[in-house]
Amino acid sequence: MVNAGLSTELLRRLEQLQLVARRYAKSPLRGERASRARGHSVEFADYRDYVSGDDLRYLDWSLYGRLDRLFIRLYEEERELPVTLFLDASESMSFGEPRKFDFARQIVAAVAHVALCGFDRVSVRVFPDREVNRKAQLAISNVRGRQSSLRLIRHLNQLAAGERGELNEALRQGAIESKRVGLAIVVSDLLDESGYRDGLKALVARGFQVIVVQILSPEELHPSTFGDLRVVDAETGTVREVTFGKFHRRRYQTAVRAYIDQVAEFCTARGVAFWSVTSDSLIEDLLLRQMKEGEFWR
Repeated sequence: MVNAGLSTELLRRLEQLQLVARRYAKSPLRGERASRARGHSVEFADYRDYVSGDDLRYLDWSLYGRLDRLFIRLYEEERELPVTLFLDASESMSFGEPRKFDFARQIVAAVAHVALCGFDRVSVRVFPDREVNRKAQLAISNVRGRQSSLRLIRHLNQLAAGERGELNEALRQGAIESKRVGLAIVVSDLLDESGYRDGLKALVARGFQVIVVQILSPEELHPSTFGDLRVVDAETGTVREVTFGKFHRRRYQTAVRAYIDQVAEFCTARGVAFWSVTSDSLIEDLLLRQMKEGEFWR
């Protein structure tokens, strides 16, 4: 399967969208994004006084006729937007029906497809750094061009979830190693024992525009199992004996909702966009309606 669960028709519709970047692209490479740099593309930006040696082709003669002064027309230079996607492939992402990891790959594939069709540069950073994923990881780093999209999606399909993740460390490392800042999109359940705050702070401090997409399974939000349970942490292997009745279920759901609200508040305070979705969400509705209405893309 090449399309990571995305239909050909959906991929075609995604090609018509463009990621919303609040900040100007700073990459030195040509693309289709407005930049603060001044060049000679088709989008007019400003005027400046003529100085000796300027290209006479960019003189505004109509302005000279009115003001009797020479001005040079300036245009927006079009630059590419570096897009970095952080994909959580820890063992906890294997949970749920549908699996959280499968849904996460769909979102990453969709975002990468939109970015590549818009001639932005895409890198997917998968964590934890497992040997089984390293070949595919190399193929989905520093990718550019519409023709690269299906190849990137094919390599996404080869990834496997497992082992313990280190969300904060993965985000910090990504912030440090990125040569150019741009858009950083974190796709994770945010259920890492060490938390998420330090990693997100590192991306923001580096200058990234950050978007967080949290994926939880329906069972994590609305558990259906009751009684005396033996609970095993998927990543640490820690075992706990618990009694889980209907009263505990209400307390649990309140705690989960409070955690999601806490993440949202933390993100909002730092200018980070935040989405929380379930793995059984309709992918077409999420991508084409919810994310468009939320100005994830246009």
